[in-house]
Amino acid sequence: MWEQIRSNQIRSTVLVIAMAGLLLLLGYFLGELFLGSPVGGLIVALVIWGFMTLVAYFQGDSILLAVSGARRIGPEDHPRLYNVVEEMKIASGLEYMPAIYIIDDPALNAFATGRDPKRASVAITSGLLEKLNRDELQGVIGHEMAHIKNRDVLLMTMCGVLLGTIVILAYYASRILLFSGAGRRSSGRGGGGALPLIIIALVLMILAPIAAQLIYYAISRKREYLADASSALYTRYPEGLASALEKIGGSTVQLKTANKALAPMYIANPFRTGARALSEWTSTHPPLAERIRILRSMGGASYADYNAAFARTHKGGRSVIPASALAGTGAVGLRSPSPETMGEPSRLERHREVSDLLWKQSNYRTIECECGTRLRVPPGIKHSTVRCPHCGRNHSV
Repeated sequence: MWEQIRSNQIRSTVLVIAMAGLLLLLGYFLGELFLGSPVGGLIVALVIWGFMTLVAYFQGDSILLAVSGARRIGPEDHPRLYNVVEEMKIASGLEYMPAIYIIDDPALNAFATGRDPKRASVAITSGLLEKLNRDELQGVIGHEMAHIKNRDVLLMTMCGVLLGTIVILAYYASRILLFSGAGRRSSGRGGGGALPLIIIALVLMILAPIAAQLIYYAISRKREYLADASSALYTRYPEGLASALEKIGGSTVQLKTANKALAPMYIANPFRTGARALSEWTSTHPPLAERIRILRSMGGASYADYNAAFARTHKGGRSVIPASALAGTGAVGLRSPSPETMGEPSRLERHREVSDLLWKQSNYRTIECECGTRLRVPPGIKHSTVRCPHCGRNHSV
């Protein structure tokens, strides 16, 4: 897969440069319009782009995790999740174990971020952790591991920051143009020649964010197929990811912390709506129904099997897996689903696992009463004892 990774890195560089060029073009005309100097506008745009690129590269993952409300956990906090991540890390061939984060949100979703495999993180919502069984959780984690291995996460972070910069610059420039009288001042300086300049600047302010976001969407959609195929290869059980995507698609709970910059990072579009045709055109991800259909059409777990399944479900039979990846794997058979007798927790037990984890992260103490009641003691409580509401026993805190 090293050839595919190198190809991704080259395309990532080209796309980041293209988005930078779009930002510089916008800066050129805004500089002429507001500063009377296109060179000044270019310098300002270049400084903004350089600063935001450095921030995205060195601190982008921390920013995205903070914005999403994710909290880091260790092996002792949720052993089952840690074990699944470790399994997928080994299966994917990654050398370093990614950090694991939990987002306290009932929505079903997950994403990966990081500068490179040495500094990578996987974040999943509490709702996803509660609703998925082990096979489904493996499928989701395998998908995110593929994004880390293929260097997709750095690309999405970089493009997300550049997209945000372009949108913010265009937004404030349009407000200044409308309310500061810049148009009148430009007209006074340049006479009738200022009008075409104003029109060009307005068109750029409208089209630049749209063009940047369309590039952003195209990047994300193309990489989701390869991540799905990689997950099937790592787990040797494509039904696990298919079933997980089916549960995600069936959920009506919207992710509270989602925003447009983060949307392409998630395993499924957090802004799904009922208007399917329109949402699929503007979505950062391929349609969930299509992804599920491909996974369930696979006759094996290799990249070639995924590519064949993709060709069967699309007219024209085009290839979606790069040739280098197809040449790198042979036949890989499917495994059976994990038996429920192998310590798989029930849905109620998963709910308790997640609930205990979230209470612990909020620094609540847990007291087990002899009557079977579990008491949650908030941090900073001023009382020395708490009373069990069921049996009346007092417990020291």
